Amino acid sequence: MKSLALFVAIIAAVLALPLLFPSDAGKQSSLVETGLPWQIELLPDGATRVFGLTPGRSTLTDARSALEGDVQVALLVTPGETGAVEAYYENITVGPLAGKMVLSLGTTPEQREQMLGRARKVKYMDSSTRRIELSEDDLAQMATAVIVAIAYIPSANLDEQIVLQRFGVPAERIRNSEHREHFLYPAKGLDLQLDAKGKELLQYVAPKDFARLREPLVAK
Repeated sequence: MKSLALFVAIIAAVLALPLLFPSDAGKQSSLVETGLPWQIELLPDGATRVFGLTPGRSTLTDARSALEGDVQVALLVTPGETGAVEAYYENITVGPLAGKMVLSLGTTPEQREQMLGRARKVKYMDSSTRRIELSEDDLAQMATAVIVAIAYIPSANLDEQIVLQRFGVPAERIRNSEHREHFLYPAKGLDLQLDAKGKELLQYVAPKDFARLREPLVAK
């Protein structure tokens, strides 16, 4: 899915914190943490719930209720694309974990074209990507927009051992570069990109939409 590439484009920096996933050894908290990245609930109808949200069903209003922190909503447009409306949490904490999160909101090309015409401000994030500041009316309408995908960028690095321990054995692994490998969990709607030289990227969609994450990885 082309709009998913915008998740990475808007991340300019990452937080520098200690290890994201502490060892099971040592003193344990008496509290049971919930809403963690690997706690993906499989719902009876085939949908999933993660971070308290259900991709393909929950709205931006639901996200504001379930997640803490300030969220920025904007239309991002790259050359040759119709753009995507995304809600960006620059600093977010889920349980004891910190990171960044981007929610891709469901909109039509017609809606985005109209939003562009009503834009309050246009800012270039790099040499090509435009960040469109939406009008007040458009921002209000986005409150009920459905979250079609969630991207989570953890503050600290993961490794293969942590991934297998926390998320389980993937249904498929695809290496698309010397230092990047994707761990695919279609039943959970999760594509976990492990990056030996950069930051990890976890992308969640409804399981029925998982092909939108996998197809770009296997395209010739």
